[in-house]
Amino acid sequence: MTTLSLAPTPCDPAPQVLVLAAVPAGPDAVHVLADGALTDGLDLPALEALLPTLGFTGDLDAVVRLPASAVAPRPPAPTLLVVGAGRELERAQGDAAAQGDAVALGGDEAGVLRRLAGRAARELAGVDTAALALPADTPARAAALAQGVLLGAYAWAGKVPAPTPPLSQATVLTGLDDATGGIRARAQVLAEGVALVRDLVNEPPNRLTPARLAAQAASRGRQEALDVEVLDEAALEEGGFGGLLGVGQGSVNPPRLVRLEWAPDHAAAHVALVGKGITFDSGGLSLKPAASMPEMKSDMAGAATVLAAVTAAARLGLPVRVTAWLALAENLTGGGAQRPSDILTMYDGTTVEVTNTDAEGRLVMADALARAVQEHPDTVLDVATLTGAQLVALGERTAGVMGTPAVRDAVVDAARAAGEAFWPMPLPEHLGSVLESPYATLRNAATGTRWGGMLTAGLFLREFTATTPWAHLDIAGPAFNDGAPWGHTPTGGTGMGVATLVAFLEAQG
Repeated sequence: MTTLSLAPTPCDPAPQVLVLAAVPAGPDAVHVLADGALTDGLDLPALEALLPTLGFTGDLDAVVRLPASAVAPRPPAPTLLVVGAGRELERAQGDAAAQGDAVALGGDEAGVLRRLAGRAARELAGVDTAALALPADTPARAAALAQGVLLGAYAWAGKVPAPTPPLSQATVLTGLDDATGGIRARAQVLAEGVALVRDLVNEPPNRLTPARLAAQAASRGRQEALDVEVLDEAALEEGGFGGLLGVGQGSVNPPRLVRLEWAPDHAAAHVALVGKGITFDSGGLSLKPAASMPEMKSDMAGAATVLAAVTAAARLGLPVRVTAWLALAENLTGGGAQRPSDILTMYDGTTVEVTNTDAEGRLVMADALARAVQEHPDTVLDVATLTGAQLVALGERTAGVMGTPAVRDAVVDAARAAGEAFWPMPLPEHLGSVLESPYATLRNAATGTRWGGMLTAGLFLREFTATTPWAHLDIAGPAFNDGAPWGHTPTGGTGMGVATLVAFLEAQG
């Protein structure tokens, strides 16, 4: 991972690149962001005059490199990289009417700065040293830049041939003193958690079966001195985990349930986290279209996210007890695969008629939720790439959250603080009728209608939470980016949700 420092001057060795940011200032004009940034020694008016002649407009995510000698007699680095902030920064700093929904979706000032730093770090792959002369005069600004540069400096090491290595060393130029150690430490913990999720999501499914993911989770947990328990298929059978067993019975790779616990002395609260871990989802006998399958290796992103969150809680020493449950299975079409009209008996005794084998995530999550709430946590959050309906409703970059209103709203608040895009969704009671079955307690998916699919999935999960305050986070779209990278978000696994869970846990302490 990139080595990060926060200091008023670049650390040794001297930076190869100095990063600045600029915004549009009218037709054929840009304005370099100098307020709160350490830009001593640069002729900013000369730079602002030069940039438009290079075709640089200051639009969001635009970048341009130029020799620093063009605007400084003795430049602090041989090369300048200027990143565009577009109109987003101006909007984030404006009044509520100008901001609209952007700030509520992570586009506040910190979110824009995080994106700028991440965009710069992506552009600087292969560079050894860089310094960021961006607004960093407050702890919030400096923290955003620190997080952004580490999030942007990511490359999946499993690629063959090997990818261009990420930026090796970055300095956020700031005059702050007291807060920088804590800012750097928290940024590194968050970035390492996000990188863990990205790595696991990017791993091909032939190399990441339920058993292998369980082993990796257990290893990570033991590294952080967490309590670890892994239930194999025999233990799941003995325990009556019908959802996990039903989903996994079509694969030669059997399911697993992993429990990890961070239990500090004098914990202020107990939060259970449940993650969907379908290591590959073919849809089962309700087979997905071929075009929908390549990214289905990402269907374990929820489990990876709660793994990252519980290990981050331990590394940050949060005064909150956290139990994380990873419900792991592979949904395939083998001779033993479950069939539409099969009836499963879940961990808590609820019977479920399977009407759609591609609605498998809620089955494994139901088992894990029912087991998690037996320990009487104060709150339970579940995280899942659960429904295509989430993408239809909210698009590829915004996740949905629903559940007990107070918990749902607390997740939204945490997401806003973390700079992630979560939107509150309702759970209309009348939709529950589509889950009624003449043969079992519930059916796993509606038949004959496709309306409100994200919400009916949430209603299904709610049945397994008993009376525990609960929220369901559907990250189906934002968990995987199958398009071009943007900001600090790469192509592939994104790690979206880790920062929100950590912020939520911090708020409980």
